[in-house]
This record gives sequence, structure tokens and C-alpha cells, in this order.
Amino acid sequence: MVKELTDNTFDEQTDSGLTLVDFWATWCGPCRMQSPVIDQLDEESNGDVNYYKMDVDANPETPGKFGIMSIPTLLVKKDGEVVEKLIGYHSKEQIEETLSKHK
Repeated sequence: MVKELTDNTFDEQTDSGLTLVDFWATWCGPCRMQSPVIDQLDEESNGDVNYYKMDVDANPETPGKFGIMSIPTLLVKKDGEVVEKLIGYHSKEQIEETLSKHK
């Protein structure tokens, strides 16, 4: 199951390893399409990628810090550094391809 992040837990949870954070909101249609894709990736993961979600309405500080203006936005971090930012809906294959560049 994809874990939820908050402004308070973001840095601590995403500072090591390869991490994908799905920035979303309940009212966002494309976010509701993206969510099952992230869930499936997480279920199929062998633990080499950490998957998280962050509700931008409940946690405005972190999205602001990373300049996230549109959702869904997928932020890929490796050892605490942002290495990719995917804006809008992305297929499972597109996300897998992006992540494989950073493993």
C-alpha cells in the first residue's frame, strides 16, 4: 500500500533510496486516474523504489517548496535529491522507464 506523506514527514521519508511521490488532491480527475497506476507499481515493486502520496490541499508547504503548480505531479528523488518531475497523467510504462534510469 502506498504510504501517505505530510509536510512534517516528507524530508525524513524521502531522503534515502529511490522514491516516487505522487502529489494529488481528491477533487482532481487525472489524479484519480494516476492513483491506481501508482498502487500497481507499489504492489509489483521488489522494494527498490519507495512509493508515496501527498495530498496537496492538506499539505501546502511541500508542494510550494518544489514549485508544484499542476497535479498530478510525480516527483522522483534519489538519495534526497530531485532527479525527475513528471507533470500530468503518466502510464505505468512511462513511470517504469523513468524510474529505471535512476536505479
